[in-house]
Amino acid sequence: MKKTKTQKRDLEFIYEMGSLRFIERAWKRYLNPDFQNLAEHHLRVAWIALVLANKEGVKNTDKVLKFAIMHDIAESRTGDVDYLSRQYAKRNEDLGMEDILKDTVLEEEFLKLWEEYKDKKTVESQIVKDADTLDVDLELMEQDARGMKVRSIWGKGRTTVASHFYTKSAKELWKSIQKSNPHDWHTNGRNRFNDGDWKNKK
Repeated sequence: MKKTKTQKRDLEFIYEMGSLRFIERAWKRYLNPDFQNLAEHHLRVAWIALVLANKEGVKNTDKVLKFAIMHDIAESRTGDVDYLSRQYAKRNEDLGMEDILKDTVLEEEFLKLWEEYKDKKTVESQIVKDADTLDVDLELMEQDARGMKVRSIWGKGRTTVASHFYTKSAKELWKSIQKSNPHDWHTNGRNRFNDGDWKNKK
């Protein structure tokens, strides 16, 4: 089969999406903790968004997932901008999205989705923005459990974030995150201590 321009661009796009794993989140510079990369961020945002969509009774999870895997890919071209550098740097995310998707089979659909996501008028786009915000708090809890006290430094600032959520479910999940233990998923589940050969026999 003859390679078309679109097919070539599709392959280039796929390789570029793979490069997201090499793009560090900008806030890593604060005491240089081992924060997630951009690809890892997209993955958890997708799962958070699915949880929120379920709680909000949203049936169109296909669109939610598309927003989630798309929401920050412009950073492949623009880089990440954290809460400090955002006061000084201007990013052209629209141009980034146009160039990333140009001449791919996904161009028309995802540029349209990009405009919808930016407007934040649909519940699906609002859910993904909430998920994007919640992922920061989840990672702050994880860093805190590792002894990196970035969360306590940002404490007051993060409390104001709660007022910016679009959905009730996100507000409730945010409150639960603040009291959560990142280790509960493996210490409370089936393991050698709870159900295996190290279980207390008393």
